[in-house]
Amino acid sequence: MLNFTEIDRANPRKRDVLVRLKDYDEVYEVFGRNKSSEQSDRCIQCADPYCHSKCPLHNFIPAWLKKTSERDLELAFALSNETSPFPEILGKICPHDVLCEGECTLNEGHGAVAIGAIETHINEKAFKAGMKPRFGNIKTDKKVAIVGSGPSGISAATFLLRKGINVVMFERADKAGGLLTYGIPGFKLDKKAVERRIDWLLEAGMELHLNVEIGKDKSFAELESDFDAVFIGIGATKGQYAGIDGENSSNVHLAVDYLTKIQQRNFGQDVKDFIDVTDKKVLVIGGGDTAMDCIRSSAREGAKSVKCLYRRNKVNMPGSKKEVINSEEEGAEFIFNVSPVSIETSDNLATGINLIRTQLGEADESGRQRVTNIEGSEYVEDADVIIYALGFAHEAPAFLKDANIELNAWGGLVTNNFQTSNAKVYAGGDCERGAHLAVTAAADGRDAAKAIIKAIS
Repeated sequence: MLNFTEIDRANPRKRDVLVRLKDYDEVYEVFGRNKSSEQSDRCIQCADPYCHSKCPLHNFIPAWLKKTSERDLELAFALSNETSPFPEILGKICPHDVLCEGECTLNEGHGAVAIGAIETHINEKAFKAGMKPRFGNIKTDKKVAIVGSGPSGISAATFLLRKGINVVMFERADKAGGLLTYGIPGFKLDKKAVERRIDWLLEAGMELHLNVEIGKDKSFAELESDFDAVFIGIGATKGQYAGIDGENSSNVHLAVDYLTKIQQRNFGQDVKDFIDVTDKKVLVIGGGDTAMDCIRSSAREGAKSVKCLYRRNKVNMPGSKKEVINSEEEGAEFIFNVSPVSIETSDNLATGINLIRTQLGEADESGRQRVTNIEGSEYVEDADVIIYALGFAHEAPAFLKDANIELNAWGGLVTNNFQTSNAKVYAGGDCERGAHLAVTAAADGRDAAKAIIKAIS
C-alpha cells in the first residue's frame, strides 16, 4: 500500500463518444485485474477512514481495497457484499465524487482512490469466477411482505433473506428494480445487472409478484393479516412541474415519463405515446443526475440540439461531476443562471421558454446561496420539446391512510427507527426521507431489515 506518490489516479476507460452515442450500452469499461490491484495499492489505510464514514452504507472500503491490492478476490468480494446489497451496481451509479471519493484523504494533491471502479471490478470479476452472494441456509417461520422492488426493497429483501426470514415482494410494474430498471438509463447501468440480483433473491427463496399494485390488486389489510411485518419501499416517483404558464402543452414532459418510455422501448415493449425527440431542439430544465440522464438520452435519440437550463452556476450543480462531463462530451450545451418564467405556446405546443437571468446571493438556512432574479433580463430560448427534471415528490397511495400510517406535510411516511405509526409496518428510502440517492435507499432498506428482524425474532 501507500504507493500514491508513484501511481496516479486512473479512471475506467470510456467508449469513444461517437460510438457510444449509437446505443444504450454502458459507457465505462470495468477495470482489469492489474489496474484494480494497482489502484487499490494507492490507499493509505487511514486509521479513521473518511471514505467509510461518508458512505451511507459505511462500507468496509479500506479493507476490501487492501485485499484487492493483495489479489485476494474471495475476501474482497465477501467484504464488499457484507454491508451492501448490490455493490457492483452502486460502484457504477453512486456519485462517488461527493461521497466516498470526495472524502478520500488523497484528494489533497494526489487524486482520490478510484473506489467506485474498484468496487465494480471486485464483484464483476468474482461473478465471472463463479462466486455468488451468500444467504442463510436455515429458514424461520417468519414472513415479511415488501411493497416496492426498488433499491430499498431489494436491500431489505437481501438482509432479511440472509437471516432466514421469508420474503414476498410486490411490484406494480412489469419488471422488478424500480428506478434501477426504469429510472436509470442503460448507458449507466446494464439492466442485466439488476435482473441478476433479483434472480439471486429468487434463488434464495424470495417470492415475487409483478403487476400487483397494493390497494388496487391486493389490499393492504391482507398484508397486515398474512405477514409478521410489512416493509414499504415505494420511492418518490411523482415528477414535479415548475408551476408556470404553458407547461400543460403536449410537448412538455416529465423526466420520469421520458426515461421510462425509452427503457420500455429498449426492452422491446409496445410503448404508448412515445416521446420522439428526433431532429428536435430539446430543453432540459434541472441540474441533477436525472437532468443529465435526459440530456444524454436525447443525444442518443437523435435530437437536433440539447440544452440544459439551470438556475445556479456550474459549481453549484447537485449531481455527479462526471455526468456533467459526459453530457458535455456528448454534445449538450449548458446555460447557467437562468430560471423559467413561462412557456411560450402556439396551438397547445410549446415553442420556447421565457427565461430570466439569475444571480447568487447570501447563503440561506441550508447553507446554499440564495437565487435572485435580475430584473429586465428576460429572453426566450426556442424549443421543440421541453423536459422537466426538477426532482421527485411523494406519492401517497390511499392504503397508507387506511392502514393508519402517519404522513408528514410533504406526504412522506413518518418513522421512528424505520417503524411507522402502524407498529407492524416499516418504511425506508425515498418514500420516507424524500427523493435522494440509490445508496441511501439501500442503507435504509438494510437498516429497516435489521429493525424488523429484531422486532419479530
